[in-house]
Amino acid sequence: MEQTKQLVQTITKGIQEKKGKDIVIADLSSIEGAICRYFVICQGSSPSQVEAITESIGDVVSTEAGEKPTKVVGLNNAQWVAMDYSDVLVHIFLPDTRQYYNLENLWEDAILTKIPNEE
Repeated sequence: MEQTKQLVQTITKGIQEKKGKDIVIADLSSIEGAICRYFVICQGSSPSQVEAITESIGDVVSTEAGEKPTKVVGLNNAQWVAMDYSDVLVHIFLPDTRQYYNLENLWEDAILTKIPNEE
């Protein structure tokens, strides 16, 4: 469990290195039948920033945690990229797409932690 929390922090660092905004960590670990323990949700302002954030997460997690995502989907149009780290699913959105899918509020029982934007 501690390793998973460390992974979430490392992913957050990768997001912040490329100025990803409005990071929300959804703790799903107490929800029975949830597909993973955590969602990490953030956004970039353009498809190229979404791609840069995705790449940064991959690099930082690989370097610091020695892990690679089992799957990355959505890079073809970079409006919503999902990275699967088994216990942690990362979602990188464009603002409109994020608002439309509203993942933060999909699981009412999830404990949400909002990370302040870095200036």
